Order: sequence, then structure tokens, then C-alpha cells
Amino acid sequence: MALKRINKVCPRFPLVVVGDVIELIDLGRDPPSSCSAGPTGDNMFQWQATIMGPGESPYAGGVFFLSISFPVDYPFKPPKVSFTTKIYHPNINANGSICLDILRDQWSPALTISKVLLSICSMLTDPNPDDPLVPDIAHLYKTDRTRYEATAREWTRKYAM
Repeated sequence: MALKRINKVCPRFPLVVVGDVIELIDLGRDPPSSCSAGPTGDNMFQWQATIMGPGESPYAGGVFFLSISFPVDYPFKPPKVSFTTKIYHPNINANGSICLDILRDQWSPALTISKVLLSICSMLTDPNPDDPLVPDIAHLYKTDRTRYEATAREWTRKYAM
């Protein structure tokens, strides 16, 4: 099933088939304004994504890279998405793992990579400190937002610019 959904269907451009929708065409036709993604090399199960830090967040101006791995039972299981760029965020740990419900128990085969990336961008603007992956950062976010944002901006300058 995964190979039906993740499949080269055009000799000029590698595309990923999602039911009747082709994800790379979807990304090309209606790309999220600050995101991009595509296969790395010939391995259609491994993608790289880029997210531009949202302007209304302490990540503004940063360029963040993510790794996307599709499991063999995709689309019935979510892709594994992780940041490869270091980022200071209550829902993203030092290994780049992301605490986001649609990448866990709220996954739906109807979701696309475009929607996943938009959700991650939204999470950068609006963290969820009540479901943290890094409790210390979540505590700082709740108790000293100015210090949290200054640290996030510092990490963005240091690791994402």
C-alpha cells in the first residue's frame, strides 16, 4: 500500500501518489507559504522539508530543516517527522522529535504532508505548553514569556540562520 501512495509516476518528476491526489503536485500547486518538502534522492520513503520561521514568532528569519520518513504502512500510520535544525520549543526536544497529536494518535490517512507542515508552522507560532515534550521549556513559556522568546530568538540566530 505504501508503494502505491509513495510512488514515482512521472519520468521527469518524482511524485508521491496519495489516493487520487499526488502530494508533490499538491505541494507545487498550493504550497504552504513558508514550507517546502520533497524526496531526498531516489528514496521515496525519505523526504526533507524546510520551514521558514513564522514572522509573528521568535523563530522569524530562521530556516528550519526537517526529516520525513514514511513507514511501510503509510498512509495508515503517520510519517515520522523530526527537526534536524536545533530549535528551542516546548514541543520539540533536543533530538528533533515533535510532540504533535496528528503525528501520533490523531493521524488520519486524509492528512497530507502539506497539512502536517502547516500544523508544525502553527505550533511554532502557538506552542502547546500543556502537552510538552520539554517540561522545562514549557514552564519557562508559562512563567516568563519574555525570557522564553529571547532564548528561542537566540537559538534561531545561532542554529537556523
